[in-house]
Amino acid sequence: MHRSAKRLAGLLTCAAVPVMLVAGCSGSGTDSSGDTATSDAPSSKTGGAGGSATGSTAPSLALAKFKKLPNPCEAFSQDTIKNLLPKVKNASGEQGKSSDNNARGYCAWNSSDAKGVDGTQYRWLDVSYQRYDSEQGIGTGEKRATEFYAKKVDDAKATEGAKNVKTAKTDGTGDEATSLTYESKKDGNDFGNATVVMRTANVVITLNYNGAGLAGADTPKSADLLKSAQAAAKEAVTAVNKANG
Repeated sequence: MHRSAKRLAGLLTCAAVPVMLVAGCSGSGTDSSGDTATSDAPSSKTGGAGGSATGSTAPSLALAKFKKLPNPCEAFSQDTIKNLLPKVKNASGEQGKSSDNNARGYCAWNSSDAKGVDGTQYRWLDVSYQRYDSEQGIGTGEKRATEFYAKKVDDAKATEGAKNVKTAKTDGTGDEATSLTYESKKDGNDFGNATVVMRTANVVITLNYNGAGLAGADTPKSADLLKSAQAAAKEAVTAVNKANG
């Protein structure tokens, strides 16, 4: 009778605690110290007569080649800035804000070269960098950059208002590069445009160079703008290597 009373008291004690603790009351796997295994603890999955692990470890991804990005406003030499933008307003460029300067960066320059009765030549240059790390479940940095590169090329082809769009693969600029030219109109002025999208390992770079003839000046030819843009594009790629040297 005494033993039955003790057992009844124990059961009533268990009934008073939350359901999730019942197993601790009824089980026999605890010791006097009160330490118990919880559901948060990692478990060892074994199976078969030999007790071999059934869980598989995901293969490790190749590390991304580049860990840093250059300062985008220092991607080009001052000689290049002067050649592409003869009367540049700010040779140091206007840097865009970034929450992570080693993940993305942007810089832009513009120039207005007044030639009196012959009008004004306007030029715009910008460069953007996007870097990708290798991430488990997503892919290597290079794979992710390759996908983004293709998207940027498609975006450039689909530029709103672009006419006579021409594209061509460009050799000798990173691992892969595509050049585009097109004409557009803004605020009543005709613009010639050149864009170079390039990828070097896990970094994608986009360079835009355009210009217009204002106040009666001739509109620059997109093909001529592209020649200058392609030369600058090589410098933009070299800047990535230097930043990681």
